[in-house]
Amino acid sequence: MKFNSDEIASVLQAEIEQFDSKIDVREVGTVLEVGDGIARVYGLSGVMAGEMVEFPNGSIGLAFNLEENSVGVIILGDYLTIEEGDEVKALGTLLSVPAGEAVVGRVLDPLGNPLDGKGPVQSDVTRPVEIIATGVAERKPVTEPLQTGIKAIDSMTPIGRGQRELIIGDRKTGKTAIAIDAILNQKGQGVKCFYVAIGQKDSAVASVVDVLERYGAMEYTTVIAAGASSPAPLQYIAPYAGTAMAEHFMFNGGHALVVYDDLSKQATAYRQMSLLMRRPPGREAYPGDVFYCHSRLLERSSKLSDELGGGSITSLPIIETLEGEVSAYIPTNVISITDGQIYVQPDLFFSGVRPAMNPGISVSRVGGAAQTKAMKKVSGGLRLQLAAFRALEAFAQLGTDLDATTQKELDRGYRMVELLKQPQYQPLSVAEQVVSIYAGTNGLLDDVPVKEVQQFEREMLDFIHGKHESLFSDLTAKPELSDEIVERIVAAVNEFKSIYQVGER
Repeated sequence: MKFNSDEIASVLQAEIEQFDSKIDVREVGTVLEVGDGIARVYGLSGVMAGEMVEFPNGSIGLAFNLEENSVGVIILGDYLTIEEGDEVKALGTLLSVPAGEAVVGRVLDPLGNPLDGKGPVQSDVTRPVEIIATGVAERKPVTEPLQTGIKAIDSMTPIGRGQRELIIGDRKTGKTAIAIDAILNQKGQGVKCFYVAIGQKDSAVASVVDVLERYGAMEYTTVIAAGASSPAPLQYIAPYAGTAMAEHFMFNGGHALVVYDDLSKQATAYRQMSLLMRRPPGREAYPGDVFYCHSRLLERSSKLSDELGGGSITSLPIIETLEGEVSAYIPTNVISITDGQIYVQPDLFFSGVRPAMNPGISVSRVGGAAQTKAMKKVSGGLRLQLAAFRALEAFAQLGTDLDATTQKELDRGYRMVELLKQPQYQPLSVAEQVVSIYAGTNGLLDDVPVKEVQQFEREMLDFIHGKHESLFSDLTAKPELSDEIVERIVAAVNEFKSIYQVGER
């Protein structure tokens, strides 16, 4: 049998040219111990902090603690089927989540897996869960209002696009209701909303999703849920994942609103993980870097400069207090990071003042910069009026005789408290709020019985919509309180008063 040497040489040459010398090198470790959502792994000597690792059951982990002889890994998923001796692979990448239009209208877990039964998220855009927040030079001041549709908030503690406004109060005092109303009011405003539920009952999250669907808000909202039954690592990364999804819109010139409900439970999950990792505990057993845990999250909410597209993320973190203890560790931390707080008070809530915002303690550090000119003008003295009313109310309870002026102030105060009450899921436009507050602060409601103020306001706004719609459209187009607009408001209110029958309800 003859061999053709030229043929053999050409085959060898072709094989040599096609030879791929790349070697697939992966760092592999071994599980030493596992439990409570964390694993201690031996052998991953080159792994970096925050790097993803993979377990044999397909669960993803994050390198959390880098120690001398082992790596502490937090497990994002099922840790019950992971056993001692299992092989762990370092993936060499950071944790990322899907982003873009594909996540809008969905209910997802913090890793971007669907929880709504609508199939996988088909997105070719991903964003890292943790990034360094934009610097001072890349931001600009907050000047654009983000309307919540709630009279008490938009008038006294206004929120601007790019602001971080804390909602703080005891459990069951209407904190989530304020945040949900703010989401409902973004309909048609071009703001994408992200509701991050941390450590809540699944039934509570389901009821929020139901409300958002009922009022057509799921069209522009994403719900990220890490329920009470989720492992602590998932509850810990949930707010970062929600922020990463929102950042896609901010960096593309859009606007986003993120609600973290609530960061107290995220801090508790972080404490649990840290104690299991044997990190030294500090005040209230929280680790020393729990402030950094929240500050690096909330600093990512900002208003970008025009050079970067002028996009924004506005965040409404929620903190639950125990017995009104605002000076506890986590509340004081988050108060110091945010640009103001809305304090909801239990005794106001239970006395029927809803939203139960205490205007004395609540504050917006952006102030009038995030208000339209009309709103700024009508609400200028509202906070002081209410504070004076509360002092007079306490004085009047002593049973002393009051002079006519004091009695008049007291009567108007009662009417303003009634006027600022607002039913849930019924946000008002800025024009409607301006008309209502102007009527209240300028004495146009002084002859309406206190118990009928809310009914009067509802019917008055319906009447103006029917007979004087141009007043609302002019206020919306140019939100300034000119003399001509004031005359039209007074005329419209007086016209309605002439046909309103007092005491028939």
